[in-house]
Formats: sequence, structure tokens, C-alpha cells
Amino acid sequence: MNPISLQILHWYEQNKRDLPWRQTVDPYKIWISEIILQQTRVDQGLEYYLRFVEKWPDVSKLAAASEQEVLKMWQGLGYYSRARNMLFAAKQIMEAFEGNFPKTATKLKSLKGIGDYTAAAIASIAFNEAIPVIDGNVYRVLSRIYSEETPIDSHASKKVFRALADDLLVKTKAGDFNQAIMEFGALQCVPKNPDCASCPLSDACLAFANNKVEQLPVKSKKVKIRKRFLNYFILSGKWHDECHTVLRYRSEGDVWQGLYDFPCIETSQQTELDDMKNEAFYKTISDLAEEIIPVEGIRKHLLTHQHLMARFYLVKCKNGFERLKNNSLSLVSQSKIGEYPLPRLIDQFLTDNENIFDNC
Repeated sequence: MNPISLQILHWYEQNKRDLPWRQTVDPYKIWISEIILQQTRVDQGLEYYLRFVEKWPDVSKLAAASEQEVLKMWQGLGYYSRARNMLFAAKQIMEAFEGNFPKTATKLKSLKGIGDYTAAAIASIAFNEAIPVIDGNVYRVLSRIYSEETPIDSHASKKVFRALADDLLVKTKAGDFNQAIMEFGALQCVPKNPDCASCPLSDACLAFANNKVEQLPVKSKKVKIRKRFLNYFILSGKWHDECHTVLRYRSEGDVWQGLYDFPCIETSQQTELDDMKNEAFYKTISDLAEEIIPVEGIRKHLLTHQHLMARFYLVKCKNGFERLKNNSLSLVSQSKIGEYPLPRLIDQFLTDNENIFDNC
């Protein structure tokens, strides 16, 4: 066994976190944990994992769920395509694999939303297939140990780092080793200011020897950030003697697909209410409004490729505002907004402004 591999396994036994998905080889539960933990911290994802496996304890139960149920459960995690893909994959498993998880990484990759990393993680941990996992943590550990400067976002990186990972992989303990090296990157070989003095691999680490730890791994591409300015109109009025609002269903082709937010006018820059008076939707709601009240403050919501700047306006409506209802706009009782899957931006706004509808 490679001495570095042995040290990583030994470190793992001494330092691994006690997490529920490490106490099982059930491929369903391992899959749920892996999908949730993509782009999500463990401390945040743990609560979601526990709720998911309690509500849907096996793949057949998840496959029978509605998209709205799954998106509501996912609310707050972001990257909602993960949830939609997970539901689609659950149906694939029931239909194409008779309810049984595929046992190899190759077959697992035929499922929606499962790529090289997730397939390798499930196959090695659940079925001990001798295949290495390579996630962000593993890229970092390997690049530093070997002082490998191939940019991890380049086309060449996949082959280079796969060879390094395969060389370290303990074939007879593939699942344990893959979890060990990922945990090592998450807790010991961290992105910023790692504690190299206490690292068991410091003697073998070429980046440490050459004072290049903070320079690795290398990335060649910068993410281009798009700024968007969203002006939300929160309609409030009575219909059938009950206070209602209007929610917009977000269809395909943009962020938050399948979720609900409020009707919105998007502008090219930060703007004031008067600047939107020529917008068609503004003209529609102004005819229905008794009063339009700006809610103080601008909310920023940061996504990987987009920065959203949101302003909110409360629109107190006259009778007849229910005619806004159409294929994308739904009339919703204000007391039932919480039943709809909402983007975190909207959910947090409503939490912070819980009295927004008090004077309906």
C-alpha cells in the first residue's frame, strides 16, 4: 500500500466526523447525501438529509412524490436542478432498473444528474467498486501532495488527476479510502490557511516543501458574473372575503425553475418606481392599485454566475385584481404561501417581513 494512502486512512479513523450516511452502505441514502452535499456545507445539508430520508425512506417512495413536494423540501438549498434531477432519477430506477440501484459507476451515470464523481462515490461506498472519486477536496489534496499545476478547470485535468487518484486508491477499501481523502480535504487540507504543521502528510507534500500550498490548486478560468435587477410587486387584496396575493410560477429557461416568486419587472440597472411606468405589467397593476408602497432596502442574492439585486413593492389592490390570474400567475391565499416552494430570496424576505400583509 502506498505510504501516503496508509496515512490518509489512519488520519480518517482518528478524525472522521460521525455522519449518518457513513453508517450505511444503502446506495439510496448515499446517493441522497451526495446530491444534497453538492454545493452545500455538511452542517447545512445534514438537516435536509435527515428530513429527506424520513419522508422518503427508499427510492420507491421518492419516485412517487410530486415535483412540488420535493422542491418544497429542498427550499433553501439552492441549485434546484439537483432536486428535479433526483426525482427524475428515482423514476428511472423504478422503471429501468426495477427499483434496484445500478451497482457500477458506468450504469449509475445513466441516471439523471449523476456524473463521474457521484457515480464513483456511490459505486465505491455502497458496492466497493475500485474506482477513485475526484471532487473539489480531492483535487486540492492531490494538487498539493504532488505539486501538480495542471489547472483543475482545464480539459487535461481529468486525465491527470484521475491517474494520481487511481495510484493512491486502496483497491480493497475503495469506499473507505474515497471517504477518507475527501474528509482529509474538507478538514485538514482546507483551501485557505491549512495547518500544515500538524498535517501527517507534510513530509511527503511537495507543495509544502516548495512553499506553494496557497497557490494550489490552479484555476485558469474566471467566472463571469451577470448582474440582474429584479423589482418584485407583492399584490395584496381581498377575494371572496379572504386576503390573497399573486404568485408567479417560474418555468424553464431561468433560475429557480419550478418554484414560485412574486410578479416581477426586470430592469437593466437599479431603477426607481417612476422609471417603470412605461412597462406593460406596471400599467396593468397601477390600474388595480390603491397604493404602491416601496419596501425599504435592496436585497442581494449571490449565485455562482449571477448576482441578483431585488427590490420589493407592496401593492394594495382594489377589487378585481383576481383577473391577473393566468397560466403563470396564481391567486393564492396569503395564509397558504408557505405551502409553495419558494426561492430562498423570497422566503427570507417574507420571514423578515412577517407583517407585510397585516393591513389587507
